Amino acid sequence: MTATVHTLPRKAQPSLAPMMALVAEGMNSVNAVILDRMQSRIPLIPTLAGHLIAGGGKRMRPMLTLASAALLGYGGSRHYKLAAAVEFIHTATLLHDDVVDGSDMRRGKKTANIVYGNPATVLVGDFLFSRSFELMVEDGSLKVLRILSNASAVISEGEVDQLVAQRQIDTTEEMYLDIIAAKTAALFSAACRIAAVVAERPEADELALDSYGRNLGIAFQLADDAIDYDSDAAEMGKDQGDDFREGKMTLPVILAYARGSDDERAFWQQAIAGDRSSDADLAHAIELIRRHDAVNATRERARMYAQRAIDAIAAFPAGAAKAAMTEAAEFAVARRF
Repeated sequence: MTATVHTLPRKAQPSLAPMMALVAEGMNSVNAVILDRMQSRIPLIPTLAGHLIAGGGKRMRPMLTLASAALLGYGGSRHYKLAAAVEFIHTATLLHDDVVDGSDMRRGKKTANIVYGNPATVLVGDFLFSRSFELMVEDGSLKVLRILSNASAVISEGEVDQLVAQRQIDTTEEMYLDIIAAKTAALFSAACRIAAVVAERPEADELALDSYGRNLGIAFQLADDAIDYDSDAAEMGKDQGDDFREGKMTLPVILAYARGSDDERAFWQQAIAGDRSSDADLAHAIELIRRHDAVNATRERARMYAQRAIDAIAAFPAGAAKAAMTEAAEFAVARRF
């Protein structure tokens, strides 16, 4: 495929609205599958799963599957179940993540592990993973199964890698980008790529959509990193400084540490080790991050990956789907929640 480089449009308020409008009808079908397949003869399972699934998430990953299918002109219905499978994988990882991190807020309300306990949350996450694989098998494509099962394995590797890197002050930018490419971007790329498989398009289209999703996912996660040091809890639906108190070496911290004085680096070493975690310490951390422009630098890197995402779909025909996917890349960077 040949490609024309497109520059990110400079809109005041980029949004997901064009993508949501594009896939609205299809998402009704996806949501019907999600509702049906989260049911169980054990009442706690749909109750706990629904606590998160109905919790106001953007459903961005299944929307990407539908938008990618629209970009390719696919007119079938196979992608509805597969988009639901993608959302189940994502939801399962969130449930597990909240247990691992000991989180108590997500999307503005208490996490499932706080409400229902860690054991039930982990087990319901396992249930949703199982449902996702049922949906993949029902589709009947070994290629789709390979793409999504590989993404599930890569996500788990990324989460373990992040756990190992937690409270490790020597985590580099390259190491961190590897982590988020696995734990976040892998599912974005798989969600987009499977649309090309069901549409029976050539491998070049698969790879283009894979690249779009992967770069969008990295941009999305980098924006999340910036938000944790650049927003309040009302905007994020979680407590500001969660990453700081958990000793996570996200990119704003990595950059501030690299650019800091000896005294500042000593503070970061103590903070990441868990010895400086008070509100005053968080305020000092935010001040250091602002002093070294680390939030803006993180957003600039996010813009670079968003640009790569846009460039990846440059050769596809212009239209509502391409415009919506382009604006979604801009939204991923500019959002504040």
